[in-house]
Amino acid sequence: MAQAGDALEITIRSYEEKDLEHIQKLNKKQGWTGLVEKHIQTKEAWKNSNIAYVAESQGQELIAYIRGVTDGSVSTYICELLVAQPFRGCGAGRKLLDFVHALHPDTRIDLLASSSSRSFYEEHEFRPFYGFRKSRP
Repeated sequence: MAQAGDALEITIRSYEEKDLEHIQKLNKKQGWTGLVEKHIQTKEAWKNSNIAYVAESQGQELIAYIRGVTDGSVSTYICELLVAQPFRGCGAGRKLLDFVHALHPDTRIDLLASSSSRSFYEEHEFRPFYGFRKSRP
């Protein structure tokens, strides 16, 4: 099991459809049941996202992912960023965010986050902002 501060070799690669099963296992462990229950919609979301990357550890284990959309000029929106619990604090989340921002350096990054991840984002120079969300009935 990785420990915070451990040097962990992480490889980032493009999402492939075969990754969805493992992503859904991570979602379930995190309690993101909406993504798990709406499997077909989640699969389509990954297919249609222009930001869709996974992070693997040295052993080729999928340990984290990032999914989002960007216009490439002004806005990048991160829909989901999830690091498997045993690998939190090892740099995977930061590497995914840096990777995406390097691909679209002129954009701002917006995202929604839970209060439990607030310190992570604030440590990485994100600031809270006010917003709204409307879900389908």
